[in-house]
Amino acid sequence: MVLNKTCSIFISILFFSSSVYGEEDFTHYAFANYLGSGLYRTSGQNATVINLPLSFELQKNDTQALLLRAPVSLGFFNFKWSDVPEGDLPSSVGTMTFTPGIEYRVRRSDKYEFQSYFDLGYGKNFTSGTNVAIMSAGVSSLLDLEFKQTKPRWVNRLYFAGYRSFGGEQKETYSALQSGIDIGTDIHWRWNWLGVDVEPRVFAVGYWYFDRLKIATPFGEDVLVSNSLEVGATLAFSKPILWEWMGIDRLGLSVRAGDGVQAWRLIFEFPI
Repeated sequence: MVLNKTCSIFISILFFSSSVYGEEDFTHYAFANYLGSGLYRTSGQNATVINLPLSFELQKNDTQALLLRAPVSLGFFNFKWSDVPEGDLPSSVGTMTFTPGIEYRVRRSDKYEFQSYFDLGYGKNFTSGTNVAIMSAGVSSLLDLEFKQTKPRWVNRLYFAGYRSFGGEQKETYSALQSGIDIGTDIHWRWNWLGVDVEPRVFAVGYWYFDRLKIATPFGEDVLVSNSLEVGATLAFSKPILWEWMGIDRLGLSVRAGDGVQAWRLIFEFPI
């Protein structure tokens, strides 16, 4: 939930909602920036969202940092997992959200960091013509543990998101708790082409939704999700690779499952 200062690109296949809504919103998109990245599929149907979780440092010292968050999410229709290896791109934008906000980080010690954020933004569904106001807030704790040379990091996050249509006739909220651990393998090598050191790392994270989260597909049946579990692996780089503005510091793959939903995630940053 709390994003890095650099840009990462995520591909998600699904749109999300947390309560009953009208037919024109069956491909809802307002929470796309908050429900995680991935290649999702359920009820035999797909829809695609590309998340750009941009953020920029406003102020920083040895113990505190203040960031401007500016995540953008673009949604596409008629785009399948099989299109990815061939490099085919979606032909038209179906939805867009922009949810700027402020994030505050403070290090309580060398091993513990506390983070909080607040976003207020806008979303539009170009297919139905609907517009929504979006709000989200959350807190996180990150604790560095000691176990041989694996440098585990235990992360807990609590967050809330909600939206209201511009006409005021529709509004929905959801809140969630997630807890997970990211742990190294103590295997290192040098990737000379990119000039970075690389370490494989594995992670596991659980998600619990306080109101059962409804995941909707354009044509299939809705799925109510109360919890899910995700496991995966990443390559951690000693410094961001490729373009400086993009700042990819992880590269990996994971699978998330729960209550009839299975999701594959392509990962380009810290995964939890």
